[in-house]
Amino acid sequence: MKITDITHKTVTVPLLFPFKTALRTVKQIENVLVTVATDDGHCGYGGAAPTAVITGDTLASIRGGIEHIRDNIIGMDIASAEDLFQKLNRCLIGNMSAKAAVDMAIYDLLAKAQAVPLYRFLGGTVKSLETDITISLDTPEKMAADSLEKVARGFTYLKIKVGNNPELDIQRLQAIHGEVGDQVKIRIDANQGWTPKEAVLVGNALADRGINIELLEQPVAARDFSGLRFVREQLSVPVVADESVFSPQDALDLVQMGAADGFNIKLMKCGGIYNAIKIAAIADAAGIPCMVGSMMESHLSVGAAAHFAASRSIVTRFDLDAPLFCSANPAVGGIFYQGSKVCFTDTPGLGVESLHN
Repeated sequence: MKITDITHKTVTVPLLFPFKTALRTVKQIENVLVTVATDDGHCGYGGAAPTAVITGDTLASIRGGIEHIRDNIIGMDIASAEDLFQKLNRCLIGNMSAKAAVDMAIYDLLAKAQAVPLYRFLGGTVKSLETDITISLDTPEKMAADSLEKVARGFTYLKIKVGNNPELDIQRLQAIHGEVGDQVKIRIDANQGWTPKEAVLVGNALADRGINIELLEQPVAARDFSGLRFVREQLSVPVVADESVFSPQDALDLVQMGAADGFNIKLMKCGGIYNAIKIAAIADAAGIPCMVGSMMESHLSVGAAAHFAASRSIVTRFDLDAPLFCSANPAVGGIFYQGSKVCFTDTPGLGVESLHN
């Protein structure tokens, strides 16, 4: 199975409603979809999401990165997987989203060659995962109403976007807790929106008000590892690193510093499944549970993240709701949703049959 070509196309998918965080507001997603073709007529599929404020990757850089990767791995044999992934990762610096798209397409092909779903190829057995649902940044009243609506739809984990205004964030969480109480697990994601002291202030205020929080995700700036450790040492709530974890080296540094209680692994940050497996192994050795999440991505690339998540026991939390915001699926087949459940088919690889024209 030698690689004969790598092509890409850009798709735009309007969102059903705006997605707001402390870093940006999104009304539609633009994803770059990749097809890796082999000499035996098979195709593997992948996708990349430009998230400049987090990964630094744009549509133009992703397209250019994919073309550069193509020029470096064309003609290589899928069966020589280790050499292939090493070449993919070493042929350019950064551009992790482009690497992720090609990486997942190769894993799709590897699983297809064995005629098994990707999660089983990677060692997993679970056929579905339970995702949280994100509550976008808004007024306390709107966020509380949105939370109540999601609970009524059967979601038991809410991921609440906060950041940039600690006092207002406390009001938001009070309003949400007032509506849903303790019947669901509440996760807070500040997207780097606080200083370390602000994060501690909010954490203590919530504890004083009896608002139980399952975890606090990325409260401080991405590279402020010492600030992340300060928050972890001051609060009893588990602190999860997201934007702070791009690479296996980041994971190792955070473990050595004692700066996080968990990692949120995203393929767009780390460059795909090959590196995600390494991050999960470091976390497993350190006894640090992981979450798997995504950027604002379509079913295709979120599906790859889900297959990876289902293959690792150290991954205990799932933030795979992005396709639920999308008005359409640009791929035929793949993962599907039943309420809060992310479900896999028995179709080999990612389960994607083709891309829509």
